Amino acid sequence: MRRFLGILVLSLSIFVPLALADALPSARPEEVGLSSDRLGRIGRAFQAEIQAKKLPGAVALVARKGRVAYFEAFGARDPGHNAPMARDTIFRVYSMTKALASVGAMTLAEEGRIVLTDPVSKYLPAFAKMQVSVPKVDATGRLTYETVPAAREMTIQDLLRHTSGLAYGEITANAPVKDAYTKAGLFQADFPYESRGVTPAEEVDRLAKAPLAHHPGEVWEYSLSVDVLGRVVETVAGTRLSEFLDARLFKPLKMTDAAFWVPKEKMGRLAQPFPTDPATGGPNRVFDMSAQPKNDAGGVGAVATAMDYARFAQMMLGGGQLDGARILSRTTVALMTSDQLGKIKETGITPGELLLGTRGYTYGLGFAVRQDDGVAGTPGRAGEFMWAGAAGTYFWVDPKEQLVAVLMTQAPGPSRVYYRKLFKQLVYQAISDDVEPTIAAARP
Repeated sequence: MRRFLGILVLSLSIFVPLALADALPSARPEEVGLSSDRLGRIGRAFQAEIQAKKLPGAVALVARKGRVAYFEAFGARDPGHNAPMARDTIFRVYSMTKALASVGAMTLAEEGRIVLTDPVSKYLPAFAKMQVSVPKVDATGRLTYETVPAAREMTIQDLLRHTSGLAYGEITANAPVKDAYTKAGLFQADFPYESRGVTPAEEVDRLAKAPLAHHPGEVWEYSLSVDVLGRVVETVAGTRLSEFLDARLFKPLKMTDAAFWVPKEKMGRLAQPFPTDPATGGPNRVFDMSAQPKNDAGGVGAVATAMDYARFAQMMLGGGQLDGARILSRTTVALMTSDQLGKIKETGITPGELLLGTRGYTYGLGFAVRQDDGVAGTPGRAGEFMWAGAAGTYFWVDPKEQLVAVLMTQAPGPSRVYYRKLFKQLVYQAISDDVEPTIAAARP
């Protein structure tokens, strides 16, 4: 009897936290057209990577037709202290913050408080007359740069789709831009994407004084655009981005641990990486989330659990609503998950190449969007939308297959691209029904 009670207590300890976290409804895999045996390959693959000490730990979640069919934790939450990974572990989601901030901005658009074609300078006047650093090759073949006035102003749409002309110092090949960001404290070569140490006003002022890497609207380049979008949201809403998203997104969707810093009582649940990257031997530096930053970075600053992010993704799959909470109109979701680049995508690296090392994706408003069933070197369907984070997190939504998948790790090295593709491949091979699901069948 005592042994039975012990098992019962253990079972309750597993399931009660999920109930408190407002988990999505669950289902046996076969009830939603997935194979239990094939889903098991996810765990075997990731456990092998963990045992080989290539990865500290991971949480993987797969939902189909509105119900969670797979939700497992592997390895260590904190490898330095041998703390086991749990399904309610909190992760730094880095660039998966962009999708959250973009949805926040679109709620303001739905209220008529911003218009997508508005110039950014309408809300942030410092961006009114930007200069552009234009590369040129002289007669000797030497690369030089000329600074010229921007052909037009950047717009809110440009911020959402990364065609603003802004850049990341970590990525851009434009030397004067990289140098300007370094001097402005917006790029630190030894601490990627950490620009939260300046105030919102300082960030706007310093970015506006740096040259753009491209004329707005001409080139897709992944950038600090969504950080600036966050500053627009704050100006319009009159509050910090974190407070706005908490009120308009996190609380309505019951994303109970989503935030821009982690309070003391939750720090024990925050995932940590290996001290050094197993592939490169270089140090792993991730954000200190124990105190409120000087600015809420709309491009990189959030934390969340796998279930938090699954609820957000399920809202997008549900046409902007979940469990009675309407965040966006289905028409706005359609706009955000459609091609927003057109011929722009033919210039430079494409979103899919940046994220997965493969072509086949364009960009919408806050998400990469798959254009066809083929072309991309990963499984998926046309209309699928996704993004990932520099510390190892990844998600996608596939409307045709009525699929939501979330992978959470805290492994910021270059191998994170491999794990995105591995997880994606193992999820799609587990689909076992022979009939494509209908949209109506997928809604809870």
